[in-house]
Amino acid sequence: MKKIKVFCLADSPLAPSGVGTQTRYMIEGLLQTGRFEFVCFGGAIKHPDYKPIRTEEYGDDWIIYPVDGYGTQEQVRALLKAQKPDIVWIMTDPRFWGWMWNIDNEIRSVAPLVYYHVWDNLPYPTFNRKWYLSNDVIASISKVTDDIVKNVAPEVELHHLPHAVNDSVFTRIDDRKLIKNFKSENEIGVDSKGNDRFTFFWNNRNARRKQSGSLMFWFNDFLNKVGRDKATLIMHTEPKDPNGQDLIAIKERLGFDDDQFKLSTNKLSIQQLSVLYNSVDCTINISDAEGFGLATLESLATETPIIVNMTGGLQEQVTNGEDWFGIGIEPSSKAIIGSQEVPWIYEDRICGPDLVDAMVKMYEMSDSDREEMGKKGRQHVLDNYSMKKYISSWDNLLTGIHERFGSWDDIKTKQWSLQKVL
Repeated sequence: MKKIKVFCLADSPLAPSGVGTQTRYMIEGLLQTGRFEFVCFGGAIKHPDYKPIRTEEYGDDWIIYPVDGYGTQEQVRALLKAQKPDIVWIMTDPRFWGWMWNIDNEIRSVAPLVYYHVWDNLPYPTFNRKWYLSNDVIASISKVTDDIVKNVAPEVELHHLPHAVNDSVFTRIDDRKLIKNFKSENEIGVDSKGNDRFTFFWNNRNARRKQSGSLMFWFNDFLNKVGRDKATLIMHTEPKDPNGQDLIAIKERLGFDDDQFKLSTNKLSIQQLSVLYNSVDCTINISDAEGFGLATLESLATETPIIVNMTGGLQEQVTNGEDWFGIGIEPSSKAIIGSQEVPWIYEDRICGPDLVDAMVKMYEMSDSDREEMGKKGRQHVLDNYSMKKYISSWDNLLTGIHERFGSWDDIKTKQWSLQKVL
């Protein structure tokens, strides 16, 4: 049986970004069915060279072509002609795809175009309507995104397909001796003097919207409230990222010692990250804009509760509408910000006292209550964001699209319509 060939354009599926991670999850899961093959543009990272990349496991069934940015029109045309894919699949912020949607008539005349869409917030981005209409099918990553597309371009075929985590790796580790040794070796949960320390974890890119500096200042306020020898904040990030704040300078300004504040800068495998989530008490994400937020979903999968800003995809992680799997903080400010490309969008900011109160509440919670919250959180992940469900949904969606739309010689996509002009 001929395999369905999918042409993917997104962050490189070998990159650690959220977009890259979800793209890789989708590709690897569908390759394992034996019914798909993939050609990819590996975008959004710097490449040592531009030789095609093949994985040892999948060979010619998965080829990655390094590109600058996300590619060019000419590169897309060349790959379409050479590879003749059955489906073209793209993912990430629509701001990065205008150049490609400008030739959607060329693409959709030979293969259906599927957009895995993320948008962080309201008001409805009506300025995106022209882009939404340039796709045959849109898949939304969050309830917020789903609602936006339904209202901005209701005539486009839409499927809700939320992000997922590898729940077989991100899980509670029952080998508590392993966790105990890891905590001891890395002084997590206990300081250099042997005193118990409650541990908060933050795993994000050090970028402006992630509020990394705010978290550090507000954690300092939390220590002043509960005792400066009671807790530790671990931040897994690049402290001098040019898109963020100088976290080392902030550490020095606040006078944090190594027991109060730890930086984790080494690249970690997902197995190592899972051990780290298992070793901390709570994971925090207070971004003012967050399409989904994978770190908190990974944390919930390991039964570690979360504290989040109630924005974007974070709000559907922390509660199912009845139960809570952490603490959600309502924004104290919803300012309309924007740019020439994005004229308007809400930026949801929380205030320091609200975060401090949430941290105190989590800190004072009994171990049994926190464990129960964590167990419910993992079940929430399995019910709604499991890897099995994610791969099955993509399998059904892409298979159905190929059967309905066809490609190349048997393409069924209509690129025109007849209308009566009065």
